[in-house]
Amino acid sequence: MAKSNKKVVLAYSGGLDTSVILPWLKETYGYDVIAFAADLGQAEELDGIKKKALKSGAVKCIVKDLRKEFVTEYLWPMLKSGAIYENGYLLGTSIARPLIAKHQVLVAEAEGAMGVAHGATGKGNDQVRFELTYMALNPSLKIIAPWKDPKFELTSREAAIEYAKKHKIPIEQSVKKIYSRDRNLWHISHEGAELEDPANEPLDRLFVLSNPVSKAPNKPEYVVIGFEKGIPVALNGKKTDPVKIIEQLNKIGGKHAVGQADIVENRLVGIKSRGVYETPGGTILVEAHKALETLTLDRETSHYKQQVALKYAEMVYYGQWFCQLRHALDAFVNVTQQNVTGTVKMKLYKGRCTPAGIKSPKSLYSTKLASFKMGDEYNPTDATGFIRLFGLQMKVAGVVNKNKE
Repeated sequence: MAKSNKKVVLAYSGGLDTSVILPWLKETYGYDVIAFAADLGQAEELDGIKKKALKSGAVKCIVKDLRKEFVTEYLWPMLKSGAIYENGYLLGTSIARPLIAKHQVLVAEAEGAMGVAHGATGKGNDQVRFELTYMALNPSLKIIAPWKDPKFELTSREAAIEYAKKHKIPIEQSVKKIYSRDRNLWHISHEGAELEDPANEPLDRLFVLSNPVSKAPNKPEYVVIGFEKGIPVALNGKKTDPVKIIEQLNKIGGKHAVGQADIVENRLVGIKSRGVYETPGGTILVEAHKALETLTLDRETSHYKQQVALKYAEMVYYGQWFCQLRHALDAFVNVTQQNVTGTVKMKLYKGRCTPAGIKSPKSLYSTKLASFKMGDEYNPTDATGFIRLFGLQMKVAGVVNKNKE
């Protein structure tokens, strides 16, 4: 009789949740767990991750360096779209999940696994992001989500820590300091502990990628970003690798406390949550890109693109990356980016990131038209008829309302 397939690929970060879920899956269901870790720029967090996974009971641990794909196929399209969720969240965790899940599915197919598993809680957004991607890319795979399993009792971080201690699984968290963090090239997020009460100010010790504002330098620093068709290609006049652009801007922006956001956001599942985000390099790029678009997009395109950006942000946040509408929106965005080429000088100072000069060979800005001095380019008498027609409906309404008095 053939042995039943018990192979499962777990999205493994080495953090608290997946550290305990790995042995729990093996202990509870007898699964042969293949740990899959995606290198998205977590730096030292991936040190020793293979050894830890195998020690925790994994039959295999696969680590893929996805940093370049993350930047070019996910971050750059999102940057070009202008997507920002609820006016402050630059979507660092949201945009990473579909990429991780995509390669998790590819590993499952290559390894002949029957299912894929994740450690996202039943209250959060990540469960949706992972599972929508699984469904879109390989609906035949079984989806295993321990946090939604009635047998799973490790539903508090304290309980997970105790389980880890019992099973001799090394973890960084302690009962006194329990932050849930997610880090990649684009950002690091912080949730939990004292942050669960929005009345509490984030402590200086919280920050990882950036200085607290109080410790930022007293002198501003300038960086110049070069764009070609909406994509960052150069830093301070030098052509730079996409991954290195973000890495270098993270260091520079982090020094000046740029990109810190303290947000109470609306989760997809209907819960309000509080998170503190550090996105130093991403913030510089987002602000520089917006500044360049002010020169290169016409009014109607610019205004409509703002509406598209809101929808794009929602789709990224909701985990709807692999759907037709997102691809359709990308087609629109790419057309708008054809002339978004040029350089933007950004001033970094005490947590602020502001444009300090914009240049573009595709600029729609005319100094002659913008000047207060009248010239041949603009006949002010043309405005008389335009205003009469533009305001005609308001004039008619005004007459009607006046007659009512």
